[in-house]
Amino acid sequence: MAAAVLAGPLWAFAQALSPASDTLDLREVVISAARWKQTAEHIPSQVAVVLPKQIAQFQPQTAADVLALSGKVFIQKSQQGGGSPMIRGFATNRLIYSVDGVRMNTAIFRAGNVQNVINLDPFALERTEVVFGPASVMYGSDAIGGVMSFTTLQPKVGTKGVHGKVQGRYSAASKEQTGHFDLHYGGAKWAAITSFSRWDFDHLRQGSRGPRDYIKATYVEVSPAGDSVRLQTDSLLQIPSGYQQVNAMQKLVYAPKKGWELQYGFHHSQTSNFGRYDRHNRMRNGLPRYAEWNYGPQRWQMHNFAARHEVNNAAMDAWTLRLAAQRFEESRIARDLNSTMRSSQSERVAAYSLNWDCAKEWNPKHKLFYGIEGVWNDVLSQGIMVNLANQAQTAINSRYPQATWFSAGLYATEAWSPSPKTTITSGIRWSAVGLEADFSNNMNFVPLLEPQVRLRARALTNSIGFTYRPSPNWVIKSNLGTAFRAPNVDDLGKFFDTSPSMVVVPNPNLRPEHASSADFDVARLFGTWLKIDLAGYATLLRGALVRRPFSVNGIDSVLYGGEWNQMEALQNASFARVLGLYFGLEAKLSRAWSSKVSYNVQKGVEGLDNGQISPSRHAPPAFGWGGLTYRRGRFRADFYSQFQGALHSDQLAWEEQAKTEIYALDAQGRPHAPSWYTVNARASMEFKRGITMNFGLENISDQRYRPYSSGISGPGRNAVLAVAARF
Repeated sequence: MAAAVLAGPLWAFAQALSPASDTLDLREVVISAARWKQTAEHIPSQVAVVLPKQIAQFQPQTAADVLALSGKVFIQKSQQGGGSPMIRGFATNRLIYSVDGVRMNTAIFRAGNVQNVINLDPFALERTEVVFGPASVMYGSDAIGGVMSFTTLQPKVGTKGVHGKVQGRYSAASKEQTGHFDLHYGGAKWAAITSFSRWDFDHLRQGSRGPRDYIKATYVEVSPAGDSVRLQTDSLLQIPSGYQQVNAMQKLVYAPKKGWELQYGFHHSQTSNFGRYDRHNRMRNGLPRYAEWNYGPQRWQMHNFAARHEVNNAAMDAWTLRLAAQRFEESRIARDLNSTMRSSQSERVAAYSLNWDCAKEWNPKHKLFYGIEGVWNDVLSQGIMVNLANQAQTAINSRYPQATWFSAGLYATEAWSPSPKTTITSGIRWSAVGLEADFSNNMNFVPLLEPQVRLRARALTNSIGFTYRPSPNWVIKSNLGTAFRAPNVDDLGKFFDTSPSMVVVPNPNLRPEHASSADFDVARLFGTWLKIDLAGYATLLRGALVRRPFSVNGIDSVLYGGEWNQMEALQNASFARVLGLYFGLEAKLSRAWSSKVSYNVQKGVEGLDNGQISPSRHAPPAFGWGGLTYRRGRFRADFYSQFQGALHSDQLAWEEQAKTEIYALDAQGRPHAPSWYTVNARASMEFKRGITMNFGLENISDQRYRPYSSGISGPGRNAVLAVAARF
């Protein structure tokens, strides 16, 4: 499959004889690697950047889909309103999410798939950067697989008058109706941005050609008269998968005098309830198990104050101080078919952070970046059972204990250029992490626990890398680094059902996991029209936290939801190992035509308690992107394919092999992930008066496909129309 996808772009490249009018280079500006602006050719880590022009052309529905535009990030989805990135064999709480320099990860980011990235508004992004590989020196705990850094629209001091953008979009596969506007305004010393977006998605229609195991012929209709199992008039609809979302952002920047800049940013995001589609696929006695299994409204708010000052003294040239307060809310609502008892588990996290980052350049050969970070999380979790017959409420187990999680860190990184062609970057960080958990609210439901748990961990992480530029046309990079992840509240204290007959219970005896990683990257320009990028990497995770069968005092089952379930818990396994390769090609084939190809392959394994080896859950099959672009004047057209390789049943991770509701079944009835591809076309035209029209036809062959580990299929044949107007 991969060879077939690559063949088209490579054939076009071989046939192209005319020189390109514009050029490729290796000097893209990157901010996230050191929290200060640098050019990519001086950074030893591999970095991908997605800019607003790509978002405008490909019209991603969510911020998770923005990451997929890089061609290097795999996205898993448990529902239409979701998106969990996988980077270099790691995901969820082994990756860092950063928004305007503020850590978005909370103490309840889980080992399972994390969908919080959809809180971000793709229309309000100024740039998105992905730093691949361990980044604990800069970002502390959790930065094992990489960092996703999102920079939202920035006010520009000196803005005259009012200008902005209005945009609307419709997608046929989900009957999407989306609207957005942003306004930019200000004066000589101040500027502001107001942004607002709203999405409305109906149930998502999947393709007509593919595995029949992805088709669910019935759905449950809930009404005051009771639950009814209905046949779908269109069996390709995935019911329930519709949802709504609103995002708002307000930013204000003030520059009182030269060398000073003060900025305040407010972000708000809220979804409606939305069904977790894979849970609605579970059956019991020939009927759907659940009448309801919904995530409640997912809310995120952030207040972010930043001060930047250019001082130019012996200790620093400039510093940036960021103070942020965030609030996260999520819930899970479930009710069995024909039951009058509805359970609800809700979580609230208040997250506070401080970052002080400094930069100093003594001469062109020496640049120093250093700073401090402090993070504090308060976790409030509760569980309620409601009797719908009389509205009586009783307490049930909460998903988490009541807890606090905190971390502090000191870091320093130096970039030394002993010659114009060589840069050596080294860094070190000391981190301390603490957790206090109170299980008192769950002792009646899980009497296996200690009522109070206290955890303390310290870590020293470091990195060293070099970049060598034999000529302006190519660069060689290598990087060695260590990273760590301290157990958070989700690791230590979670209580929930993962799959039929299995329940995860708390394990207070966890230790931090530590990673060592090496990567090598070569990028070469041939003239001004061809760029080839080849990267290889390896990561070893020791004491890896993975889900395994669990028992306490010889007891291996627990009563949950009225049924006895096998207990599982996160435990420090012996190891986890990931090896991977990336190949990228960009070619300017002529004045009008260009081509882009990316291909990712990785293999991850982890040790089991019995000494055997299991594939790693978050190492997806081979995946990538291949396409051709045509540009002429204000017109642009893209013809591209996205694809994924296959994983047979014995190649699935141990914990994935029981999830028959999300995978296709082979001839022996075992779950597996089939290969798939989509063929897509998109065109945009910019007219006078700032109006742009964009039309796309996605999945032209109407494939029924499901990305690896996902609980919902991708859209079938999908027409997308977007109109934007600048003023």
